[in-house]
Parts: sequence; C-alpha cells; structure tokens
Amino acid sequence: MKLFRIRGGVHPEDRKALSADCAIEPVALPELLRIPLQQHIGAPAEPVVRKGDTVKKGQLLAVGQGLVSAPVHAPTSGRVMAIGRYHAPHPSGLPGRTVTLKPDGEDAWGDLPAPIEDPFKAEPETIAKRVAESGIVGMGGATFPSAVKLNLRDRYAITTLLINGAECEPYLTCDDRLMRERTEQVLDGIRLMAHALGATAIIIAVEKNKPRALAALTAAAAPYGAVTVAGVPTRYPMGSEKHLVQVVTGKETPARALTADIGVVVHNVATAFAVHEAVRFGRPLVSRIVTMSGGAIAVPKNLEVPIGTPFAHLIDRCGGTGKDLDRLLLGGPMMGQPLSNTKAPIIKGTNGLLALSTTESRVTPARPCIRCATCVSVCPCGLVPLEMAARIRKEELDAAVGWGLLDCVGCGSCAYACPAHIPLVQFFNYAKGQLTHQQRSKHKQEETKRLAEARTKRQEEAARAKREAMAKRKAERAAKKAAAEKAASATEQEQASA
Repeated sequence: MKLFRIRGGVHPEDRKALSADCAIEPVALPELLRIPLQQHIGAPAEPVVRKGDTVKKGQLLAVGQGLVSAPVHAPTSGRVMAIGRYHAPHPSGLPGRTVTLKPDGEDAWGDLPAPIEDPFKAEPETIAKRVAESGIVGMGGATFPSAVKLNLRDRYAITTLLINGAECEPYLTCDDRLMRERTEQVLDGIRLMAHALGATAIIIAVEKNKPRALAALTAAAAPYGAVTVAGVPTRYPMGSEKHLVQVVTGKETPARALTADIGVVVHNVATAFAVHEAVRFGRPLVSRIVTMSGGAIAVPKNLEVPIGTPFAHLIDRCGGTGKDLDRLLLGGPMMGQPLSNTKAPIIKGTNGLLALSTTESRVTPARPCIRCATCVSVCPCGLVPLEMAARIRKEELDAAVGWGLLDCVGCGSCAYACPAHIPLVQFFNYAKGQLTHQQRSKHKQEETKRLAEARTKRQEEAARAKREAMAKRKAERAAKKAAAEKAASATEQEQASA
C-alpha cells in the first residue's frame, strides 16, 4: 500500500520492551469498585440505581444524557454502597459523581440483550444502537461515544473506515497485545463497524515497531478483500487521527473540520474489540486492557481491568513502585496527565499508568527561548509554537488563536524537542482552557441577558394584558351603566306619557 509523508514529528525512545512481551492478565476484583458517571465527552450519565440495590454484571447503572453521552454498566455483580462524589482520574484531583459497588465475588452476568443474529444482514442502525446501549466510547483516550461516529453515515459520504493501531505513545503496549492475542475478535468488530458506516474500504494502520501484530492482522484479514493492513512509519504522533488519515490516504483534513468531511472515520482497535463483544454477545463495556509500565514499577504488565478498579489495586498487582518513583502518569509520557491520587479508579479511556523514575521524568528547568525554530520543524500541524507561546505569555489569547492555537492537537512534540526545555504544550493547554472559560462566561452572560430580556418582555406583556383587561372591564361597566340609565330614562318617559 502506498503511504504518504507528513510534516514534523519526533522519535522518542519507545521503551515498549518493558511490557511488549507481557501477555494480558485478568485482575482480581478489589474490595470496592468506584464507577464514575463521567467517562466520556459530554454530560455525565444519570444513575438509575439507588443505594442498597443489588446488581448483576452488565446491568445498567446510569443512562446517558443527550446525544454526546454514554450509559454506564456494572463491572461485576454486587451491591450499590453509595452514590456520591469520589476522587476522579483527573490532574485536578477534584471529585466527580460516582457509584460505589461492593463485589459479591460471584461475578455473575445479568440479563443481557440477545446477540444480533447475522449482523452483516442487519440494518446499520441496529448495530449503532447496540453500540450506544453498550456504553462504548473511543478507547484510544478521546472517549467520544462510538455510536455517534457510526451514525455519521447519515450526514457524510463515508467511504473508508480507518482503524488506529498505531499506539505511538512510548511505553504503552495494551493495543499491541490486544491485536496479537485477540486478532479475530478485533477484526470482526472492525468489519461490523464498517457495515454500520457503509464504508467500502477498511484500512488497519499499525506502526512498524509492532511486527507480530502486523503479521497477525495481515493473516486474519487475508480472506477479506476490502481490508488492508498497513505498516506505517514509527514516528510520534502517528496515532493522531488527522495525521494517520493523511499518511494512508494522502488527504489532508481541513482546519477545524472532521475526517468525515473527506470520507474517512477513525476508530481504535480496542473500540473494535468492544463492538465485537456487544454485537456478538450483548456484553456492554465493563472492562478494558491497561498497560502498567515505567522504570519505577516493580513488574510491568498488561492487565484486563474492570472499570472502577482503583489504581492502587493495580500497582499492588504489579509489585508496587520503587523508591526512585518521581511521578505517576495516566496514559503515555507525551500526552499523559499526572495522577494525583492512586485511590482514583480506572475509566473507559484509561489505556495506561506509568510509574516514572527520576531519570525518566527528564525534568529540566526552562531557559529563555532562543528562537531556534526547532519547535516549528517538529510540529506535525505546521504551526509556529514559539510565536503562540510568546502571545500566551502576554495573555494575548486572540493573537495566539490567530497563529493557529485551535489547530494544535496537543501532541507535545514541540515541548519534547525544545532545547530550552520550555513547557510549550502546557502553555497551549492553559490558553485553550482560558478560552473555554471565556466562552462559557460569555455564553453565561448572553444567556443571563436573554433571560432578563425575556422576563422584562413577559412582565411588559402581563402589564399590558392587565391594562387591557382593566380597560375592558371599565368599558363593560360603563356600557352597563349607560344601558341602565337608558332603560331608566325610557321607563320614566313611559310613566310620564301614561
């Protein structure tokens, strides 16, 4: 298959050897599972169970709210101990609404939807509906509800389903192990998604540093003419959706547009496996594979983890951390976020936990920018990070937007390559957060103004209606009085003439 070049990118040491040969292992259930209701982009799910309820594995715990939301299901059987706020797997450490479940040890499945018979003859809407009901979201980290992307066929002319098996972040190997160990199931999920989208071509893109995954998928895909397995260059951020599309199709996605605008939809390999489980067996998304790695972890592993399992439980499963632990990261070292509390639980979008030693953290004090333009040369989006950062330092956010801030994918290539060790991506994330805050504040002000104007209008209409009603009653009283006077006058005239 012909591949195309993309600009920029870096070649960090991948360090995948730490866990690449670690087969997927199941994890024993912890004493308590903490299942957050916010495990996806969009509004948090709303609970349908109450404290004290007994639930079975796969039973619905909370329903999605709105289009861009997803339901949440019980990862095992047990009893609901509480519904309240608990530590969220987020750098802020702030709590989020959570269902606390005490496992009963039986891990018994509840009543599940019947498998879809002959799904390749089913209507595409049937597949998408099952995916939505199963709470499946993008498991590469974005956590966008997968059914929404499967329904893009209604608005776009989708020709290609691109499966992201690049797994370009250093250390992470959970997708690699999934492609190697559950190849047939992953491929089945891929074909089911293509059927739901109406896509005529399927491309599975895997970085060339995963030769066994490439070989397994190539062999499994051989009977299916519409499926192409492509070995893409090992370069970060090859797993970025728009850049992966450009590498395999040669098409560049317009700024702030969707890949669907050029006929391509991208899904992760772990999402494909979840779709297979939902369609073939009616199983909702209640667990995922997580890479536990880093120089400070005692025994790196790839673990199949029930959603809601505390990170502390997984760290213990891997023999704990060493004395040289410097930091814990959720995800890979390039785009991962610090973990502030190991009591926080695994969620659907968690693909790894890294325990980095002091030598791996590479924390070096930042120096002044010398305008060497290294950040410009490695930016895969063709932006000028040094100019954006200069504007952000001065709080000139609109100027930073003019330099392309909103087109930044936050990959961190610029910060990684910067010889002055300037945390460029942190500047950009800060600016995006500030812009979002400003937009929300502006929206709130506009909404407050709209509500105030609507209230004033209602009050004016009520006052006018009151005045009109009073005038009408006054007119009616005057008319009655005039009629009475006329009748009295007529009576007097009749009496006088008599």
